[in-house]
Amino acid sequence: MPDKNLVKKSISAIQNYLLNLQKPEGYWWAELESNVTITAEIVLLHKIWETDNKRPLHKAKLYLISQQREHGGWELFYGDGGDLSTSIEAYMALRLLGVSKTNEFMLKAREFIIKRGGISCSRIFTKLHLALIGCYKWQGIPSIPPWIMLLPEDFIFTIYEMSSWARSSTVPLLIVFDKKPIFSVNPTIELDELYAEGINNASFDLPRQYDWTDIFLGLDVAFKFADSLNLMPLREEGLKAAETWILERQEATGDWGGIIPAMLNSLLALRCLGYDVADPFVVRGLEAVDRFAIETEDSYRVQACVSPVWDTAWVVRSLIDSGISPAHSAVVKAGEWLLRQQILDYGDWAVKNKFGQPGGWAFEFMNRFYPDIDDTAVVVMALDAVELPDEELKRVAIARAVEWVASMQCQAGGWAAFDVDNDQDWLNGIPYGDLKAMIDSNTADVTARVLEMVGCCGLSMDNRQVQRAIAFLEREQEVEGCWFGRWGVNYIYGTSGVISALAMVAAETHQGYIEKGINWLVGCQNADGGWGESCWSYNDPSLKGKGKSTASQTAWALIGLLVGGKAIGNFARDAIDRGVIFLVSTQNSDGSWFESEFTGTGFPCHFYIKYHFYQQYFPLMALGKYETYLRE
Repeated sequence: MPDKNLVKKSISAIQNYLLNLQKPEGYWWAELESNVTITAEIVLLHKIWETDNKRPLHKAKLYLISQQREHGGWELFYGDGGDLSTSIEAYMALRLLGVSKTNEFMLKAREFIIKRGGISCSRIFTKLHLALIGCYKWQGIPSIPPWIMLLPEDFIFTIYEMSSWARSSTVPLLIVFDKKPIFSVNPTIELDELYAEGINNASFDLPRQYDWTDIFLGLDVAFKFADSLNLMPLREEGLKAAETWILERQEATGDWGGIIPAMLNSLLALRCLGYDVADPFVVRGLEAVDRFAIETEDSYRVQACVSPVWDTAWVVRSLIDSGISPAHSAVVKAGEWLLRQQILDYGDWAVKNKFGQPGGWAFEFMNRFYPDIDDTAVVVMALDAVELPDEELKRVAIARAVEWVASMQCQAGGWAAFDVDNDQDWLNGIPYGDLKAMIDSNTADVTARVLEMVGCCGLSMDNRQVQRAIAFLEREQEVEGCWFGRWGVNYIYGTSGVISALAMVAAETHQGYIEKGINWLVGCQNADGGWGESCWSYNDPSLKGKGKSTASQTAWALIGLLVGGKAIGNFARDAIDRGVIFLVSTQNSDGSWFESEFTGTGFPCHFYIKYHFYQQYFPLMALGKYETYLRE
């Protein structure tokens, strides 16, 4: 059994650590780390706009070099053995930054890339970035006809059937793909050495899949033929509609969609349309990209996104769960900051949701077009726990948020991240969609968060909606007892969330589901007492719940065991005690934890995230719940 005094000291240490990191405005915000492609693509962007001399890109070179692994490649996530497309983009950026291809580490990188098939085997978006500077032929890039911007809302497909992140990235690419630019950059580079078959033997045809999706290859040939004869219908009208859409969705701060891909592609589109570098839209856009950058003495890297609302809400919840007073000045200040971030504008979600009224929260500082259900639910739980000077304002804000979330329920019974019924899976079969992230269907983890919000805060939501959501979670449980985690790695994340939700809203009727989930968590505990799961579990389901123990995943497992155990009156005491001992024994002297592993998910199998605060506030929440359990 863990020493109670050590647990108290551990809680106090991490509380102080987090309190000392609060920003003067009241929020918390830590780095959101991903792979090097984001920085590499921003290097390319500045070269194209000729703004590279105004940014410390010599530090980006140092950063990219530092991230190369012993095998010669660059990783998609920590310890993955290297990823082909990631390595090609890093190599490209280094060449653009003046590094010779004859440098020893570049020769090593080339060997890594060639062994994995070279440029011809890379993803579409890598090929796109190479095509922009003449290192890949536009012939090998899928066509997207601009007229899709003009399709009526009641048509089988519109841009609003794409996920919000795909939509905000794709609309600007309609312009880029149409213009097919080859920009002059300094230095001028060629990457012929990265074609494993030799540049003269390279094929630029889209690869066949030998299944139903090959129908899209025929359509692509037709689109390219029509384009070559300048017979693309409604081309100019579609391009103008895309330009208007882009300009309308730029935030006052310069952001598009709150994510670098949308910001990068929008700036590329404006460049293709002949916008001047001094144009206000461009200036704001480039400044927004700069705000996503992190500069140190010897590094310059760019985050894919920023997470202040998400981080702040979770820090508040973890502090209060671990004994900090709901009236403490730090959490009150954070609560008031969160209230000011509520989005009262109609966003893209309203296209398919004709009856909902705005009231959600986004992930970032500014993203009024794309609030999301997950953030909104977590913020509501954080606000509910805080005692604010204006409780009436808080009450009304929460009620508005819950009404918005309720209006976003999908027909299948669950909730997605940003949209309602965004589930046309055939879109993942188009050649352009090789990241398999074209839709935003309802998921167990987001659905669980909504139900946890309803139960945790004692909020009112139509019982028929709650029951439909519970039925959705029933169907989503795997045979082993776990649940898939769409937005966190992976089954440990999903299982903890669903157990917590069912414990709040259906403990009596769903004890069997909860118990089966608890048994699965106990069964995948590591010998050191912790829990861990590799990102590889998205590729290989046999790896569910398997991986090196991490602080964040151990905390998720503990939260599920503690909340679920309380609900059904049956605690897995030995597993819980061992997990707590793991956390206490791996804590740093300053109260923090460290993990190298990526435990956040962007696109399963293709893009992962390390939230630098996950390893802090989730352990605090778990230890806080454990201490409460001991008192009870």
